[in-house]
Amino acid sequence: MKVKKVDTPELSRLFLEMPLTLYANDKYYIRPLDEDITNVFDREKNSMFAYGDCCRWLLFDHHEQCIGRIAAFYDQVSAANYEQPTGGCGFFECINNEEAAFLLFDTAREWLFAHGMEAMDGPVNFGSRERWWGLLVDGFVEPCYCSNYHLPYYRELFEAYGFRLYYKQYTYQRKLELAISERYIAKAKRLLGMKGYTFDYIRRKDLYKAAEQFRAVYNKAWVRHDGVGEMTASQAKKLMKNLKPIVDPLGLWFAYYDGQPVGFFISIPDVNQLLVKHVNGRIGIKGLLALLWNRCFKRCKTLFGIVFGVVPEHQRKGVEVALIMESAKIFINRRRQTGYEELQMNWIGDFNPKMMNLATQIGARIYKTHHTYRYLFDREKPFERHPIL
Repeated sequence: MKVKKVDTPELSRLFLEMPLTLYANDKYYIRPLDEDITNVFDREKNSMFAYGDCCRWLLFDHHEQCIGRIAAFYDQVSAANYEQPTGGCGFFECINNEEAAFLLFDTAREWLFAHGMEAMDGPVNFGSRERWWGLLVDGFVEPCYCSNYHLPYYRELFEAYGFRLYYKQYTYQRKLELAISERYIAKAKRLLGMKGYTFDYIRRKDLYKAAEQFRAVYNKAWVRHDGVGEMTASQAKKLMKNLKPIVDPLGLWFAYYDGQPVGFFISIPDVNQLLVKHVNGRIGIKGLLALLWNRCFKRCKTLFGIVFGVVPEHQRKGVEVALIMESAKIFINRRRQTGYEELQMNWIGDFNPKMMNLATQIGARIYKTHHTYRYLFDREKPFERHPIL
């Protein structure tokens, strides 16, 4: 077996297409948009390159058939937040063969070690956490947009290599037809009656204004967590720009205190249902027509909650419940007009019991589980040198 660095247009194309044979008979697999993957590795489009670097490889057998892929990356900002400098590996795909998988992991590990890293997390993204993060270990159903979907045996390959569970991340599901508990409605009403608090969704014309509100709350609510760096103004604007073509303003909710943003709950229509599953990696005219058709006829059944946060000084006051309740009330009351049947709340870490409890309070259940693993390097153990072309 040989590893080849992805450094030509032909190998870049193969990096995108390599997984298709692995998932050929998997009815739940949805091929991601090529653009979404390539943008991660585009120095002009991914701001993470300002703070770090990445590299990609493909693995070939002795018949010159491509049997695996992996990427490794680091950014100095996130690396500095850990006790030991930590990079990441991701976009891993491989046949069910330990030798092949270990060769890919070794390649990523050696590259990260050469760049000063002492550990690697995986499978993760060279970018924000709401995309391509974690290994799917439970809930092998159709993935939502930019969510990792994997073959079940990948867990065995990661753990056999020596990756250890760092944390679990859950996706919760709530059917919108279910009524909200009167107990929690009453709790939300008490907060709604408190002077100073208001809750509202963003109108489409105010999307870019919402970007700065989002950043202000995010940097207070999330930067406390291990490995999360501050979001810049340009990153926040880029996020809203990316959301604009598909966003439903009903999914962009903010909590305010005396007119200042103190919390948010961001949900988007599942783009996989609207568009991605109807194309073969590229949008084109067919994709645009599918998007228009599915939006017009309310074919998207899932609202996908991608991020939630409340600033520390307003936590434990009921803001979380009131924010979710106000948004859920709109979703439920308008489900016939919108066509939405369920809300999926993505990326709730097991280190966030308050959010797990909140999801349970509104009647949601764990629907999918992803693992984020960490592998600590042994500085005393020399690397095996493998053929890399």
